[in-house]
Amino acid sequence: MIGIFYLVRNLVNLKMTAAISKDALYPKNEEDFSGMIIPNEWKEMEPISKKSKSYRYVKWGTIAVLCTLIVLLVIALTTDWLKESYISLASLFFLVLNAVRHPGSLYILPKGIILNGKFVFFHEIKHFETEQIVRWHHLYGLDEKVNNAYKLTFKLKRTIFQPEIIVVRTAAQLEQITSLLEQRGAHYKESVPKEGA
Repeated sequence: MIGIFYLVRNLVNLKMTAAISKDALYPKNEEDFSGMIIPNEWKEMEPISKKSKSYRYVKWGTIAVLCTLIVLLVIALTTDWLKESYISLASLFFLVLNAVRHPGSLYILPKGIILNGKFVFFHEIKHFETEQIVRWHHLYGLDEKVNNAYKLTFKLKRTIFQPEIIVVRTAAQLEQITSLLEQRGAHYKESVPKEGA
């Protein structure tokens, strides 16, 4: 049941994100989008719209997963077919949950940010940090676009999964993003360099 709630909430968040991302203060143009790199995939950030391929993938993927989960729930409650396979069903469930996530994103809006498909008010941001990705950094070498770029990390209040990161290619873009965040009340935390880094 929690998984079904999670999927529905993600779909609602994504629809809201597609609707309000048009009002973003940043990014506004193609250069802004190309300057932001999404972790794990190491691709440039793409605009969120209801016509985009990733939006349709998440929308129809979520609907398909919800239907499958409801069928499995009915089978599990009414028969003994799935009695011995709870562990494998749980693994399959978490695999499917992660498969329909929208690719990462960061939009700065007048009242908050959209971070990875979820709207976050500025007062819900505990702080944000920046650090340059130079040699010996744990992200250095994962992709050519990431080397010598900047890691922007968000720590959010009242969330279990921390931190949320975006990679910004240039210092000028990072300065623009951090100044917009600070102007709207998000707190900047100075990064302390680690020994040996």
